[in-house]
Amino acid sequence: MQADGAFYRALLDNLYDGVYLLDSGRTITYWNRGAERITGFAASEVVGSGCRDGILRHTDGQGYCLCDGQCPVSFTLQDGRPREADVYLRHKDGHRVPVLVRVAPVRDAAGCITGAVEVFSDNSPKLAALQRIEELRELALLDPLTGAGNRRYTEMDINARLQETRRYGWSFGLLLVDIDHFKKVNDTYGHEAGDEVLRMVARTLLNSLRPFDFLGRWGGEEFVAVIVNVGADRLRSVAERARGLVAQSVLTKGSASINVTVSIGAAVARKDDTVGAIVARADRSMYASKEAGRNRVSVAEEVQGAV
Repeated sequence: MQADGAFYRALLDNLYDGVYLLDSGRTITYWNRGAERITGFAASEVVGSGCRDGILRHTDGQGYCLCDGQCPVSFTLQDGRPREADVYLRHKDGHRVPVLVRVAPVRDAAGCITGAVEVFSDNSPKLAALQRIEELRELALLDPLTGAGNRRYTEMDINARLQETRRYGWSFGLLLVDIDHFKKVNDTYGHEAGDEVLRMVARTLLNSLRPFDFLGRWGGEEFVAVIVNVGADRLRSVAERARGLVAQSVLTKGSASINVTVSIGAAVARKDDTVGAIVARADRSMYASKEAGRNRVSVAEEVQGAV
């Protein structure tokens, strides 16, 4: 049996997907190499801890922490039913990663539930995204720090979408995202940590978007997201998801845990817009979010003076 166990562990370690086992108390007893690759956490950092201890901190698309009463593993341990869900987990580097999780009960010879197994797959855009990144690097259109599009590429993308709006009536929206109190992060933890926060936020924002949406770094601690085929209501929903996921992201530096929030301004494109005009409306909305207390979304169509 021991040899069989070693065989099955070797088999699981060679899977691309992440796999981990939990006992009935939700303590992690096994963590495969796929899980290490997707999360950045080594097995030695995870095995023996509880899934409720805040290592992965699964959230839904709105940033709600599933560990606080909505854990699929906990439900499966209670009723023995397999479950599947699209969630976001926290990577060791702090950013949020979209994953498809599948949970099944583990039973003993008598049929009693003794634990659970969770298999999770990275839902981030794969091959097409990697190819696009390489092409953009060759054209010098990527921001070297965050990997998002640089300002030049962002303006090109917005302009292309505006042309589509004028010619075909295709709608799109723009989000201007600003990290709250970013100067305080630099002053407290140093510029190296500040750079890591920028990367964390960029990755979380990118992972909150659809593969055909666009993310660019506008400058400093500001990002621009171009969201296609949306009106004001859908644009707000996308923005709220991005805001919530960033708020749940955590960068660990030594004994310090660095959390940041973002203020977001949103605007829906018009046929007579220029790049400057739609960015200006989103910018005014973003400042409305700042004035309302930060960590908020404001949509130009709903904000007096922003339209």
